[in-house]
Amino acid sequence: MQQRNLWTALSILALATTVACGGGGEGGGDAPAAAPAAPAFDPATAGNVSGMVMFDGELPAGEELMMNSDPVCAMSATNKTSDTFVGSDGHLGNVFVYVKEGLEGQRFPPASGNVELNQQGCRYTPHVMGIRVGQTLTITNSDPTLHNIHASPSANDEFNMGQPIQGMTFERTFDTAEVMVPFKCDVHGWMNAYIGVLDHPYFAITGTDGMFDLNALPPGDYVIEAWHESLGTQTQNVTVATGQTADVSFTFAQ
Repeated sequence: MQQRNLWTALSILALATTVACGGGGEGGGDAPAAAPAAPAFDPATAGNVSGMVMFDGELPAGEELMMNSDPVCAMSATNKTSDTFVGSDGHLGNVFVYVKEGLEGQRFPPASGNVELNQQGCRYTPHVMGIRVGQTLTITNSDPTLHNIHASPSANDEFNMGQPIQGMTFERTFDTAEVMVPFKCDVHGWMNAYIGVLDHPYFAITGTDGMFDLNALPPGDYVIEAWHESLGTQTQNVTVATGQTADVSFTFAQ
């Protein structure tokens, strides 16, 4: 009888341990294992995308910026023309071009180094730029006057930081991909900039020649988007093959 009672007690203890650990019984199984990470991309299989952004017609003249509200800006600024429309010979600059679709499930090494948004000559430099999720943005005031940096994202946290002293810097990161994050200076209403935040490294900003390159892409089918602050967005479908360069072009018009 004592032996039977001992076995009964051991059986109850084993059952209790199984239930406590989530084993046995409907709905009581172990938590599902995490899905395996996607394999790292092999650069030896890469291809490229190369292209150009054009403007159909005569490029609008740059707006003259009225900087007289701040004597420092009025005296020191060497460029008093808006950067909304820049380019030459039908080519369009300050266009953010990036892979919008096709990289789902891929993973890439984290970005190294900081990127800088500078306030110089009472302008944001660069006017359009890109950054990776988690990468550090260094914001610098190179002017001997007060600036403030007011970022108004929709997917990331808003921030508004003053920099009253020349040479001041501060740093921020973004947690979520977002195209685009607008920046402005509440002190100087003409100052603005745009930053594209991506979770991959495949983006470029066109210069005045309208050219861009997206290099070392994994082979596959992609949607490439071109963004302009005034003219909106356009997309193109493209197939990238190993060792090949696919050509893409965009033409904007007002």
